[in-house]
Amino acid sequence: MRVLSTTIIAFRALRRNKLRSMLTALGMIIGVGAVIAMVSMGNGAKSQVQAQIAGLGQNMITVFPGSLTSGGVRGGWGSNSSLTVEDAASIKREVSGAIGVSPEIRDRQQVMANGLNWNTQVLGESADFPSIRAWRIVEGEFFSEQDTRNTAKVCVIGKTVADQLFSGMDPVGQTLRARNIPLRVVGVMAAKGFNTNGVDQDDFIIVPYTTSMKRISRRDRVNSIIIQAQSQDSMQSVQNDITDLLQQRRQGRDPDYTVRNQLEIAAAATATSETMTALLAGIAFVSLIVGGIGIMNIMLVSVTERTREIGIRLAVGAHGKDVLLQFLTEAVVLSVLGGALGIILGIGTSQGLAYWKKWPVEVSMTSVVVAFFFSAAVGIFFGFYPARKAAQLDPIDALRYE
Repeated sequence: MRVLSTTIIAFRALRRNKLRSMLTALGMIIGVGAVIAMVSMGNGAKSQVQAQIAGLGQNMITVFPGSLTSGGVRGGWGSNSSLTVEDAASIKREVSGAIGVSPEIRDRQQVMANGLNWNTQVLGESADFPSIRAWRIVEGEFFSEQDTRNTAKVCVIGKTVADQLFSGMDPVGQTLRARNIPLRVVGVMAAKGFNTNGVDQDDFIIVPYTTSMKRISRRDRVNSIIIQAQSQDSMQSVQNDITDLLQQRRQGRDPDYTVRNQLEIAAAATATSETMTALLAGIAFVSLIVGGIGIMNIMLVSVTERTREIGIRLAVGAHGKDVLLQFLTEAVVLSVLGGALGIILGIGTSQGLAYWKKWPVEVSMTSVVVAFFFSAAVGIFFGFYPARKAAQLDPIDALRYE
């Protein structure tokens, strides 16, 4: 009952100075709102990156070529095309946890069909590609292992190529030409759209890697090898087995390749967004501290203004702890009201950015709860000193105060 009556008195005291109370709570409102909005934007960016990494494939491990040194000139990673089809075949044959393997050849060609032409990426892949990349076929089908063995003149195309060369038509069964090689379209991949770097993920044609190597790109090395592990838990062991196998095939020579799994790529890609989220949240929490200092300042002023009131309460029998509880309650009420309004502001700002600016946002209930309780803790921390000062006033001196 005492707590209830003290809270009612605190509300009355705050209502007597509505404007001052609102301005005092404004620091908490802005602080809590900023924390929620900043963390939501950071989480949204992180989730977007993770979704794109997940879109690269399912339990995927990638082998990249190493660096090339010639005449004292050192190239970067990928400058030495040292990977071969035999490397990929050995991985598929000898690494038990690898359930899908595709050697990759990347090239760009001007392709033509129906009197139209389009410059696009030509990918050489194996029949395991859709499974490794978790990429659906929406029309037709993907080429088979037999097509790969036979160096078949077939291809699967992305939505962009389908729109550019076969607009208003069913692409399946049509023929397009790459490097004057006729390729029959057997399927169309599901659309993925643009990635965060602005690259159209649907602008490609896929052919069997044997067709790419012997007919189109005419090369004997591959750009990379992608592998699908049996499960996420087995990715690290599969990666280690692949590394050991490739090193054995090179008979002790220095590694001319690097092996990365999907989890490592995701961790590297999200590291920047996590750092930015922490930085923005830290700045927002500083504004909460500033708001707490504002509450302390106003409560000290309030103690000075209400010295006679405090003296009267103490004179008629109130205890020091009652005065302490009253002023501490006022500080907590200001903080909690500011925190509640800040939650509304933060969520509203996040949703507004998502709607108007199309920014990826993800409101975290953890950030909402932490910001709210932090605001209450700030109120208690910064309100304790003014409340303790009021409780320690001498009743006689307080009654004499002008």
